[in-house]
Amino acid sequence: MQFGRTYEEFEVGAVYRHWPGKTVTEYDDHLFCLLTMNHHPLHMDGNYAEKTTDFGKNVVVGNYIYSLLLGMSVPDVSGKAIANLEIESLRHIAPTFHGDTLYGETVVLDKWPSKSKDDRGIVYVETKGYKQDGTVVCIFRRKVMVPTDSYIKERGGEQPGRPTPLA
Repeated sequence: MQFGRTYEEFEVGAVYRHWPGKTVTEYDDHLFCLLTMNHHPLHMDGNYAEKTTDFGKNVVVGNYIYSLLLGMSVPDVSGKAIANLEIESLRHIAPTFHGDTLYGETVVLDKWPSKSKDDRGIVYVETKGYKQDGTVVCIFRRKVMVPTDSYIKERGGEQPGRPTPLA
């Protein structure tokens, strides 16, 4: 399984479709809200959501949606990253509800070599998340610092810290 890419492996215009998707459950949403201390009733209180919102039901908290999509993109985009440098923009386009399944795809918008170190580069990507019916729910752009092939070779290969199985 591929886990990220080196600078040389990224091509401007390439599209990575992240799979598998993730069906969002009420438990997922509530746990994320509790862990992050977001107690807004739109996310936590079904009675409130039913009686006082346009949606008539709980809406999944947007930062969970962003976090899922970011995680989905790791094997294709940032699995070898040295650092996530910037989230340039983050837009929530449509609501996600319990039971919706999310999918994501990332397009490489640009890339350039690091100005300070020649063993890494910057990749500029846009990730879109969409539901099972194709509705786009979230779009974000970020800049990721990734290693070059020489960086990987100089540090012992793809996974120098991975333990080897005992015989």
